[in-house]
Amino acid sequence: MKPVLLSLLLILMPLIAQAITPEERGLEIAQEIERRDTGFHDFKAAMTMLLKNKHGEESLRDMRNQTLEVENDGDKTLVIFDEPRDVKGTALLSFSHKTGDDDQWLYLPALKRVKRIASRNKSGPFMGSEFAYEDISSQEVEKYTYKYIEESSYEGKASFLLERYPVDPNSGYTRQQVWVDQERFIPLKIEYYDRKNALLKTLVFRGYQQYLDQYWRADQMYMENHQTGKSTLLSWKKYDFRSGLSDGDFNKNSLKRAR
Repeated sequence: MKPVLLSLLLILMPLIAQAITPEERGLEIAQEIERRDTGFHDFKAAMTMLLKNKHGEESLRDMRNQTLEVENDGDKTLVIFDEPRDVKGTALLSFSHKTGDDDQWLYLPALKRVKRIASRNKSGPFMGSEFAYEDISSQEVEKYTYKYIEESSYEGKASFLLERYPVDPNSGYTRQQVWVDQERFIPLKIEYYDRKNALLKTLVFRGYQQYLDQYWRADQMYMENHQTGKSTLLSWKKYDFRSGLSDGDFNKNSLKRAR
């Protein structure tokens, strides 16, 4: 090899070694999102769920959420419905996992029965909303493979656009496009594509607030179904971080105690 070519190769080799694929870059961004949201331990919050059908008719539900961070696994979450009367006491308990199927149980007070949500039904609507059961579980990095698409912008904010592909064959989605704030590494918008790879829903996060000087939470999550014309607005308030929750607050007995 000629000396000049050898010298050029020696210069380029470190640059070639540093080059990463779109898949690796997408995974890096997802891991950074998770890293920045690790360590909150637990929180409680009040929620309202505003359902709107394609004719513009609305119904409102009051709920409570409590979430526990689990080391080396997904979060545990309990959602309890308080109003209206016909859903009062209904509760969903979710154990998210980094790998394998999530565990989810729904307590129906009218039947006084705890119903396990089968993994094959995870794409079904949660309590008539536009959020599927799989949307309610915590979004662990390991649940997807990733691909970085491009630098983008969403509502004037510099963003990364990436695609993620569910690992679970029972997912209702083939892919999701995610706009991630470049500065804070938080999701701004997610587009969901159904099993036919057609645009199904769009989720928009609004009114982010920072807690404990580190953790960002959206005041509102607006999910629009483009195929049915329905929408769901989840509004969050009264966040209480590190409130002392423990494993004992997240079991099937806690579902029945939910009031």
